Amino acid sequence: MFGSRSSKEEKAAATDKVSADLSQPRDPQAPKGRPTPKRAVAQSQRKAVVASTGNRKEDAKRARERRRTEMAKQREALANGDERYLPTRDKGPVRRFVRDYVDSRYSVAEMFLPLAVIILVLSMVRQPAIQSIALMLWLGVIALILLDSIVLVFRLRKSLVERFPNEPRRGAIAYGLMRTLQMRRLRLPKPQVKRGERP
Repeated sequence: MFGSRSSKEEKAAATDKVSADLSQPRDPQAPKGRPTPKRAVAQSQRKAVVASTGNRKEDAKRARERRRTEMAKQREALANGDERYLPTRDKGPVRRFVRDYVDSRYSVAEMFLPLAVIILVLSMVRQPAIQSIALMLWLGVIALILLDSIVLVFRLRKSLVERFPNEPRRGAIAYGLMRTLQMRRLRLPKPQVKRGERP
């Protein structure tokens, strides 16, 4: 009986110590010295960091205001390229270089939507000659986009290896290809370089 009580006290003391350690922010350069907290624990700690007023309506209002402020900063960053407030997928020197590389060149893929509308209108005309022209245009546009994308992949990969040999480059090529599919004026973050300008 006595042994079980003392073991319970030891467990309680250990739990208090771990929770005390978790409440303190850890220096990223310091050795860890404790187990990584579970996701649920980490999320509850993050929520606890934001001081609660005890009033649910007031807390919800403050959370909405905080989200609104963050979204406003993010929209502004997407317009002017401010790295601090960009979404995670757009952050970092590699992603910035990919954006500048894509924005500095002409891409066939960025003209896909206008060309698709024109070809669609031509294909609706009930004349076999015009419909066959529309079909040939479809095939031509798709072939040009594929060829342009292949050239972009090889050149961009080479440039990334030269510029960022020690940086993680995972997903950068796909990020660049997706950007080519958007019309230049609709791209977010907004282009920061002119056409023909070296990134």
